[in-house]
Amino acid sequence: MAGEFMTAVQPPGWLIRGAVAAVWLYEGLWCKLLRRQPHELEVIGRVPLLGPNCGAGVLLAIGVVEVGVGAWALSALAPLACAAFQTVLLVALNAGGLLWARRIIHDPAGMVIKNFAFLVLAWVSCGLAVAA
Repeated sequence: MAGEFMTAVQPPGWLIRGAVAAVWLYEGLWCKLLRRQPHELEVIGRVPLLGPNCGAGVLLAIGVVEVGVGAWALSALAPLACAAFQTVLLVALNAGGLLWARRIIHDPAGMVIKNFAFLVLAWVSCGLAVAA
């Protein structure tokens, strides 16, 4: 009975995929490609061997990858690979930020907690796509 209730109240897969994709599109397009979050460039500038001279190009590349991941998440193609890629990418981005730019990240613990919850949603999306 509890399983039936959970199935009845669970949002449809397209809505969960859309939520995951929206986060990646916001982060990639709005924050990085359109540079609506100047703080992002400052974080990239703290990475050794990159510095401020390469920061804009690296930020652009990350933005393109994030937009691509958003499209991939929305497509529901290869959901297991997509969720795994999202996990590796987000862990790498968070680890780099914490390692090299921790002092300028507003709320490092909050960033990790929110990204953990986001990855859970990405894996829920994967599970729904695999089950379909």
